[in-house]
Amino acid sequence: MAVQTVSQILTSLVLAAADAAADTAGRAGVLPVVESVASTGNPRFGDYQSNHAFRLGKALRSNPRAVAEQMVARMPAHPAVARIEVAGPGFINFYLDDAWLCRQLVAQHQDRAGGVPQVEPGRTVVIDFSSPNIAKRMHIGHMRSTIIGSALQRLYEACGYTVVADNHIGDWGTQFGMLIVAWRRWLDPQAFERDPVGELERLYVAFRDAAATDPALDDLARQETARLQAGDPENRALWQRFIDISLREFQGVYDRLGVAFHVTLGESFYHSALPGVVEALLAAGLAEKSDGAVVVRFPDDHPVKAVRGRTLVIEKSDGAYLYGTTDLATLEHRLATWSPVEIQYITDGRQQLHFQQVFAVWRSWRTWRKLDPNAVKLVHTWFGTLKLPEGAMSTRKGNVIRLVDLLDEAVRRARAVVDAKSPDLSAQQRAEIAEAVGVGAVCYADLAQNPQSDVVFDWDRMLAMEGNTAPFLMYSYARCRSLQRKGGPKAAAVPLSAAACPHQLERALVRTLVRLPEVVAAALASHRPNLLCDYLFECAQATNRFYFELSVLQADTAEQRQSRLALIELTAGVLERGLAILGVPSLPRM
Repeated sequence: MAVQTVSQILTSLVLAAADAAADTAGRAGVLPVVESVASTGNPRFGDYQSNHAFRLGKALRSNPRAVAEQMVARMPAHPAVARIEVAGPGFINFYLDDAWLCRQLVAQHQDRAGGVPQVEPGRTVVIDFSSPNIAKRMHIGHMRSTIIGSALQRLYEACGYTVVADNHIGDWGTQFGMLIVAWRRWLDPQAFERDPVGELERLYVAFRDAAATDPALDDLARQETARLQAGDPENRALWQRFIDISLREFQGVYDRLGVAFHVTLGESFYHSALPGVVEALLAAGLAEKSDGAVVVRFPDDHPVKAVRGRTLVIEKSDGAYLYGTTDLATLEHRLATWSPVEIQYITDGRQQLHFQQVFAVWRSWRTWRKLDPNAVKLVHTWFGTLKLPEGAMSTRKGNVIRLVDLLDEAVRRARAVVDAKSPDLSAQQRAEIAEAVGVGAVCYADLAQNPQSDVVFDWDRMLAMEGNTAPFLMYSYARCRSLQRKGGPKAAAVPLSAAACPHQLERALVRTLVRLPEVVAAALASHRPNLLCDYLFECAQATNRFYFELSVLQADTAEQRQSRLALIELTAGVLERGLAILGVPSLPRM
């Protein structure tokens, strides 16, 4: 049986009390939907608080405080609740029973899902993120989509969804005709052997420079592109080689970031479907021809305000298709292949209008076909820009900073800290810790921000051992494991049922730890991994106050020692699970 969260338990009690109060007033069922009971920010107001009396009072046209008192009088008894108070104009404050609170935390720890509420089986979500271009290096512009998308993937999985992570790579278009021409004219075999993607980038730049003074090269590139798209064996073989070497380089970055995709389907996969999309939109009267191009015009009274009066080009006058055409074909494929309940797109904020237009066209197309336009929830999770402070990293003029260079720099800086703080560890151990801390710090620094905020990289803050950083959280986890090692075999054998929280610091820790399932659910519902980051920082702070002020291994009694060791294990479990969702490793030693 699934473990209910504290919020779910208390919400069910409130709903029953509200129904009883409404029934007494002759208005049974007047409050069919209730918001979840939420944890309080200040323990002076209880552990959890309900504002349902305000809503019920409005529905009954009664004083909220009087309604709250009626609800408390009719509240079903439950072992979770030690006492209930009505506060202020009508808030209902719940104070939880200490022993029950510990039992609840143990039950969550032992639950396969960590107590996180699970959706019904078979609910699939497709997440489209990262999406680098073939024959180009991944750079810092790909970082946020990759890291945020991967975190959302793990959040959905934590809540029981079946996730299809789809890397929609850029592997089609005239740039490949340019590369093919440049390959045959200017390839440096030795440079390609040393750095394949770097040489492809050089060839692309060489073509653009040469074409600036020789327009005939552009004509030649278009010819090679046409041959490629027509299936010419030689051009197809070169194109596939470009894809293979690019994917190998991408995978090296993904492996370091802990990112995994289920499918990698580029623009080329959908190319054969694009003429049918255009024809169908024309037949439906959704698209029209305009100066040789095919466009969708959105009326000034369109239900989606953002697209009113806008135009989406789906076929250019030269017969070329655009991103919107491919995205419409991609939507059709994803719905037919995986039957998802939701499709997520993770891109920067500049693409908001594009996706609003694509979603609007697709829903109209579905309606014309007499299909459900809301068969799948379409979500564009956009993020702000990433900036590096001036002088943060050196780079060759004209080149963006490679993502691998950013990770290497983070690891280099982390290694300096590890060498200074843990010189007793072997060189290999320090290297492994530096890799985990450096890469984890990069991921966490991104995820700790509201996704829609612009992010400025601050190396010192990112790698600090205090504050809301990955190193601080990772160290808090390592400290738990260190205490357990110092406790010896008996510490490892302590039953979790020994956990108790008679001291206010113990109770504050348990009260914080038990909220993990609710925070995971809230982070997913809002598509904001930063909520989980903030929560884990709160856990780490509570943990530090606990073991700095209360002795664990030198506790006054054996019973107290066992209880606190059990709390250490429960704490480590919450930190490990939370960090894993964010893609940050948990290290037993630092």
